Amino acid sequence: MHDALWAMTAADQAEAVRRGEMSARDLIDSHLDRIAEVNPQVNAVTQLMAEQAREAAAELDRRRAAGEVLGPLAGVPFTVKESTPVEGVPTTLGTPRFRDLVAAADAPPVARLRAAGAIPIGHSNVPTLILAGMHTRSELFGDTVNPWDPSRTPGGSSGGDGVAVATGMAALGLGNDSGGSVRIPASFCGVTGLKPTTGRFPADHRVLGRDDPGPASQMLVTDGPLARTVADLRLAFEVLAGTDPRDPRAVPAPLYGEPLPGPVKVAVVADPGGRGVHPAVRGAVTAAAGALRDAGYDVREVADVPRLAEALEAYGRITVTEFAPAWPVVRTLLGEGGDRYIQMAMDKTPPADAAELMRLMGTWLGIRRSWAEFLDEYPLLLGPVFTEPPVEPGLESRDEAGRERVADAMRLCAVTSFAGVPAVAVPTGLSDGLPCGVQIIGRAFREDLCLAAAEAVEERLGVLTPVDPRQVGAFLQEGRAARK
Repeated sequence: MHDALWAMTAADQAEAVRRGEMSARDLIDSHLDRIAEVNPQVNAVTQLMAEQAREAAAELDRRRAAGEVLGPLAGVPFTVKESTPVEGVPTTLGTPRFRDLVAAADAPPVARLRAAGAIPIGHSNVPTLILAGMHTRSELFGDTVNPWDPSRTPGGSSGGDGVAVATGMAALGLGNDSGGSVRIPASFCGVTGLKPTTGRFPADHRVLGRDDPGPASQMLVTDGPLARTVADLRLAFEVLAGTDPRDPRAVPAPLYGEPLPGPVKVAVVADPGGRGVHPAVRGAVTAAAGALRDAGYDVREVADVPRLAEALEAYGRITVTEFAPAWPVVRTLLGEGGDRYIQMAMDKTPPADAAELMRLMGTWLGIRRSWAEFLDEYPLLLGPVFTEPPVEPGLESRDEAGRERVADAMRLCAVTSFAGVPAVAVPTGLSDGLPCGVQIIGRAFREDLCLAAAEAVEERLGVLTPVDPRQVGAFLQEGRAARK
């Protein structure tokens, strides 16, 4: 398996194409063969872009033959979440209603990856409208299966990308994250993922390409890459960062900040808020802390993260308030049972009135300030991505207890999205045959510190993927039969 072109790292793939050691066309064909072999078992790639990918690869090969210098991701195939537009391909968001909604242009992050030589090879599955829950199950495309264990969810909402990258169907995935949607699939599938600082990557999240969303969606949703190694994640970070006229929020901040004096201090919080953490997850945090100490970091356990409960309450109230007016229409697009996850949130958290919303916006700024002050003392924070091992598919939509359990387990992802700070999810190993991982959170616009620390963890604890799916074909077929 590991002699195949698709099993190479993105960095090695690009270097080989630039040097002419292999053609971009051969690299794409290797991945298309891998998709044909694996995707029927895991259902991660939804719309295959085979001919477009072959044409792009042939053009790269022509340019290299003509003596042109190719970009840092030359020939590297990547998947794109079904919610992110790729020119000429429908942006379905996993709902039949949008199956013919062909994108007129690439979204900014897709355009930036293309400009660096990367090639979109397929769209990837999402929960319907990225709203139907944490598990990647869409009304249009069905369930995506965790390649490590079909009885566990691959996470979401960027679960299709997590599975595609983990199984070698793509070297990179392009997802987005507003509370764990990149980091959770990365952790559950055994790959790395980056949630950047708010404003680091340009994006265009206009609804159906027309109307800009409200402030919560503008500030919380960040596009982010997934990869099998931290070095590949760093390559994607360097390409995706920058400004774009379509996104006035994007900040022209330097990719790398000034080196910090002395050993970098790392705060460790294994159980944010003291609400409980599974022993396997605590073990992952302990292992990562040990790896960082071995690498020369000043690792210190601290009492807790700033204002966790207050941040989670404000996050929920602001997002529900913004979303409530559109909910009667949106819920009709989600299919049978697809509205349960959001409806339970709406039932629990009533929308705020205008005065309360203004107060909450002030609270939001105060929480960001508290996190900036915390990270001024501790430039990095080490903690869990999800405080349990991968859970069963659809737990969050089953009942109120399941929803609360999942929301509680992703609490550190939610609060760091609310604070707008960057985080890298990195694997630490296996527990009972399932991937375990942690996230390393940093100061705003210091993704470089997060990536360096994640690389130190990876060097000491290893890389888990690419992986061949376990015996999941029968499970997937049973699920498809049950939906008919």
